[in-house]
Amino acid sequence: MSAWQLAPEAVGTADATRLRRDYYDEVASRYWKRPATSAEIDQGLADDGAELLTPPTGQFVVGRFDGEAAACGGLLMLDTELAELTRIYLAPAFRGKKGADLLLELLESEARLLGASCTVLNTRLDLVEARGLYVRHGYREIPAYCTGPYMEIWYGKDLSRAD
Repeated sequence: MSAWQLAPEAVGTADATRLRRDYYDEVASRYWKRPATSAEIDQGLADDGAELLTPPTGQFVVGRFDGEAAACGGLLMLDTELAELTRIYLAPAFRGKKGADLLLELLESEARLLGASCTVLNTRLDLVEARGLYVRHGYREIPAYCTGPYMEIWYGKDLSRAD
């Protein structure tokens, strides 16, 4: 039987680095409507703040399916009670196997461990799969809590309430 294993992992491991590159490649390529170049991926990942995705300022997790690194996601504590979810990615070959649900549940659990009572995130309108995932997990559209060139819709969830 195939199985997922998800756990916190440093953003600098080989698997975490590859998944972060794959994440950026996919979202940038979809945005630009053409394949992203290696140089563009390098530039996008440079000084992206990933070093903050470690306790107490955040957390990064990697999901493996039958031992193969297949998913990642991070959370960043914006203040003592508010965590932002970021870099949520599931490799295409592993979609449809419930990994995204497990990833989001683990990120929410890790946020609670760091003291968060609410999570927020931002995404783009064209990332319909991600938006569907968030809504299925009880995220609701909220006013913008930040701004940036790739932010078109914002979601939030009260972690103290049961879905």
